[in-house]
Amino acid sequence: MIRAVGFDLDATLAVPERSRARILADALDAAGAPELTDAVDRAAYLDAHANHRTADSREPVFAELLEPHDAEADPAALADAYREAVTTALVPVPGVRELVASLREEYRVGLLTNGPVRAQSAKLDYLGWWDAFDTVHISGDLPAGKPDERAFEALLDGLGSDPDETAFVGDHPVEDVRGAAAAGLRTVHVLGEGDDPAPEADATVARDRLARDLPGILREL
Repeated sequence: MIRAVGFDLDATLAVPERSRARILADALDAAGAPELTDAVDRAAYLDAHANHRTADSREPVFAELLEPHDAEADPAALADAYREAVTTALVPVPGVRELVASLREEYRVGLLTNGPVRAQSAKLDYLGWWDAFDTVHISGDLPAGKPDERAFEALLDGLGSDPDETAFVGDHPVEDVRGAAAAGLRTVHVLGEGDDPAPEADATVARDRLARDLPGILREL
């Protein structure tokens, strides 16, 4: 029986209103480095981000991105501009506020999100979600981020639950689904349009049906 539920944040409970590539380009422009738009793309950003999951801010991410280029852009200014652009573009998936509130009547409910402390905290401030969960964990405050088992151990400690009685709900096939499954949790893969289900997933749900279908899925796990 499932007694606790953990959620990912980005692309699971909230999504940006415009593409991440556009957000990155806007941040480069706002920080005075529009000439880097073609050189610093989304794929390069994700590679650099993966190297700094436990950082306090995105400054080391942008420092790594800028290193190969002859540019005077300030990594700290870029990190601030990107954080502002990402945060203000974020909107909740329809119905998830009510979903989380209703689940807390039956389960312990937590959040485990990868990213720098400042960036993810800004999102939670903007959405007003700090008090929406029984426990919140940001990888920048942890020894490791998802898919590392230590990240899920932190979530389980916060929830006060065992792995086999805990479900984790997330969109990323490796960080969320494979990582949670390896840590012994049950897994629900949230699928965007065109996404393929992760083989480790115990169940899947379309993101636009998350609020409607997740309660029934949890009862069947």
